Amino acid sequence: MQHILDAIMQAERASDPAAELRAVAGLPVPSSYRGVVVRADETEMFDGLATRDKDPRKSLHVQEVPTPEVGPGEALIAVMGSAVNYNTVWTSIFEPVSTFGFLQRYGRLNDLAKRHDLPYHVVGSDAAGVVLKVGPGVSKWKPGDEVVAHCLSVELEDATGHDDTMLDPQQRIWGFETNFGGLAELALVKANQLMPKPTHLSWEEAACPGLVNSTAYRQLVSHHGAQMKQGDTVLIWGASGGLGSYATQFALNGGATPVCVVSSPQKADLCRAMGAELVIDRSSYTFWKDEHTQDTAEWRRFGAEIRALTGGEDPDIVFEHPGRETFGVSVYVAKRGGTIVTCASTSGFMHQYDNRYLWMHLKRIIGSHFANYREAWEANRLIALGRIHPTLSRSYPLEQTGQAAHDVHRNAHQGKVGVLCLAPTEGLGVRDPELRARHEAAINRFRNQ
Repeated sequence: MQHILDAIMQAERASDPAAELRAVAGLPVPSSYRGVVVRADETEMFDGLATRDKDPRKSLHVQEVPTPEVGPGEALIAVMGSAVNYNTVWTSIFEPVSTFGFLQRYGRLNDLAKRHDLPYHVVGSDAAGVVLKVGPGVSKWKPGDEVVAHCLSVELEDATGHDDTMLDPQQRIWGFETNFGGLAELALVKANQLMPKPTHLSWEEAACPGLVNSTAYRQLVSHHGAQMKQGDTVLIWGASGGLGSYATQFALNGGATPVCVVSSPQKADLCRAMGAELVIDRSSYTFWKDEHTQDTAEWRRFGAEIRALTGGEDPDIVFEHPGRETFGVSVYVAKRGGTIVTCASTSGFMHQYDNRYLWMHLKRIIGSHFANYREAWEANRLIALGRIHPTLSRSYPLEQTGQAAHDVHRNAHQGKVGVLCLAPTEGLGVRDPELRARHEAAINRFRNQ
């Protein structure tokens, strides 16, 4: 592994980094590598504990694992940087189900998929790094290419997936529903997961937008989502968080008016720094009277604050991802004929809402899940152009991934939390310093928050 890292680091000092990186093609692939794993024999370790008390630091382990064979249409990448998403948290606390069921079902699909059914699960759904090896049939990518990986894994053997690959019956999220994910020194991906690494970003910065940026793009911008247009009012929950910080940027870039919902003055300041003017601190609201009863008076008070900020406008679009805690009020405050677009449900999957406000006011609920390859590519292109910026707040070394996941689990973070995999320090991998200089303040906006 050190030979691979040495070759990549040589590019840092070279006038032609691409030429230096082509040297990795001649290097042997290590027989094993370090990855962040959960273990099948520990899936019951948190039984009886409340969700909040389940600690990813106890279940996420860094261990040496065998390197998988690279199959047809696949690529092996040396991972320089990765990031933590909520699916890593769910995996680490074995909620709502253990991911080993996903791996077992995938393993039954075909001989190639059997490799994924193991007593350990290498996790992680973001990665930036260098292609080491490609399998038979891969022509778009070659060893030495600097890439980021999106997390859509599809088989496309069924006609259903060929209009929108997210509808493929064998659609999975890499590193969550498959093995060999991105929180590791090496990662195995399908070659059609690869996209060019934005040249003005460091490895850890380039890794962190992948899952959330693509997810927000599909939810808000795509014709598969809310189809946001200029002039729309968009209510964004968790607007300074991993998903919300990209949704806020898309709304601002697309000519919409974001109404950013946050939980502290510090998070409100971050939204204003992104350019948002309308911000609500939700810490003064309690949308549930008790575990079973929502407080409709709080719904009305919240809706009144939105209208006071917007000059009487209700949201055309509600960008929903907290789920159970907020879904009732989201349906209530959306404009007549408006759209609630939902994913993730990080506060709970069982949503309750008053259907009168949906049905009688002709509102729509759209379920949205990650993004297809085209959407992911377009979202990454906007990053590469400097139109959308990473929201990385902090990076941890690979050995401290458990702490990184703990921070996300406890909402003790802003934006995205990155992980340095092979990269020995932050700030490496920048190939276009001129473009970076034009956007330096925006790139670093979330740092150390």
